Amino acid sequence: MKSLLPRLLVLFFGVFFSLAIQSQSYPTKPLRMVVTFPAGGPLDIVARMISGKLGEALGQSVIIDNRGGAGGTIGIEHVTKSAPDGYTFVLSSTALGIFPHVYANLPFDVLRDLAPVSLVSTTPELMVVHPSIPAKNANELVALAKAKPGELNGASTGSGGLPHLALELFKLATGAQIVHVPFGGAAPALTNTLGGHTQIMVADVPVLLAHVQTQKLRAVGTTSHTALLPEVLSFSEQGIGKVDAANWYGIFLPGKTPREIIDKLNVALNKALSDKDLRERMVSRGADPSPGTSEQLGALLKSDFIKWGPVVKAAHVKVD
Repeated sequence: MKSLLPRLLVLFFGVFFSLAIQSQSYPTKPLRMVVTFPAGGPLDIVARMISGKLGEALGQSVIIDNRGGAGGTIGIEHVTKSAPDGYTFVLSSTALGIFPHVYANLPFDVLRDLAPVSLVSTTPELMVVHPSIPAKNANELVALAKAKPGELNGASTGSGGLPHLALELFKLATGAQIVHVPFGGAAPALTNTLGGHTQIMVADVPVLLAHVQTQKLRAVGTTSHTALLPEVLSFSEQGIGKVDAANWYGIFLPGKTPREIIDKLNVALNKALSDKDLRERMVSRGADPSPGTSEQLGALLKSDFIKWGPVVKAAHVKVD
């Protein structure tokens, strides 16, 4: 045992000093930003907007790595099991605070296995209907759903995601009997709603904005008012309360990443988000740039973890 101890100490200090040296020189090669949904979804849209400026701030290219599936948990698991060297990180969302309540056996702990870096942006959820649906606002949609209980289908990007829970909050608040239809991402949900196969859809504003502006879909309400659609009232402005479901996007590293690397990525991300052109492009797509500290993002994740548990239970949301 005594002969083994010096070897263990040498190994420990070797790893420690190796990480210290890596932290000082970081980054020295391209980085991977994991996006937990397929291309074309809200996370993917924001990721592709920020990757260029983030790469400039870091002095290395940032490659988008779409790893969709299982509501976004596959991509998260990949990052939690990646080397904590700063070269693999994930752009995730409010869904992180929801996962523990809807998945029975998550292969990771969102509060332990991820290291918050910074908030990137926030956006409200938007509810739209196919033009064949006569409802012009949320109250008219509720009346129609009550007149035809179970006949209207509502698409979301997947079971247990924020768009799904926003729809469930709407149903709980209004008593509307809308059948939830989950899809494996925003693109298939959007395709089905544009085709009229699902009559209602809830998603982040960036996903639906262009289709509302071209009148391919009709907006009936938002979880909070957006200046991009000034004519669309929020649910609370229409007298429908308790539909508080704004989304946020944030960057996370593997949980054991050294603090020096977290700080360097935070500084670079905040620098990227201060770029005027990038901010204007993000705002034009419905994403409000919201840089900050790693501590602020960590606190937001913890508060969402507490918030969404009772909602999931009340709506009887479960994902196998």
